[in-house]
Amino acid sequence: MSVYFYGCVTLDGYLAARDHTLDWLHQTGAAAETGYEDFYSRMDVTLMGRRTFRELEKLEDPASAYPTTENYVFTHRPLEQRGFLAVCQSPESLVEALGPEKNIWVVGGNTILAPLLERDLVDHLIIQIAPVLLGDGIPLFTQTEALRRFRLEAVRKCGPFAELVCGRP
Repeated sequence: MSVYFYGCVTLDGYLAARDHTLDWLHQTGAAAETGYEDFYSRMDVTLMGRRTFRELEKLEDPASAYPTTENYVFTHRPLEQRGFLAVCQSPESLVEALGPEKNIWVVGGNTILAPLLERDLVDHLIIQIAPVLLGDGIPLFTQTEALRRFRLEAVRKCGPFAELVCGRP
């Protein structure tokens, strides 16, 4: 099993605008310019918070975004969307319960990522950096994470994005 964070941030480290929208990302480039398809083909599970899921709900068919993975949404409210399961346990307990044979993608949400980092459950960080400054927004890292070291494995140019691929030492 490996736990991955795969996502895009702005130059100033924001995952989303203050209102949780991703307009800045959609206006910068497309997933087709990155290694997204190859990455997604290796995943078994996605994990996301309710706010990230709300962005998916804007799509005509949200289930088509992640058709081949088990998709978990951390929320205290029931979900009626086909293809997604609501969970209200901690991210770290779900990751541990999913078992060692799964590749798990933390899709979005620093409230999901931070506790996994704290418990040393994140094996890979694949971060694309967009040439955008938001000035304010939702940061990828909460600044409460303790020191964690990763090994830089690759740096790539993907269309307008710079991609950093890091793994555990």
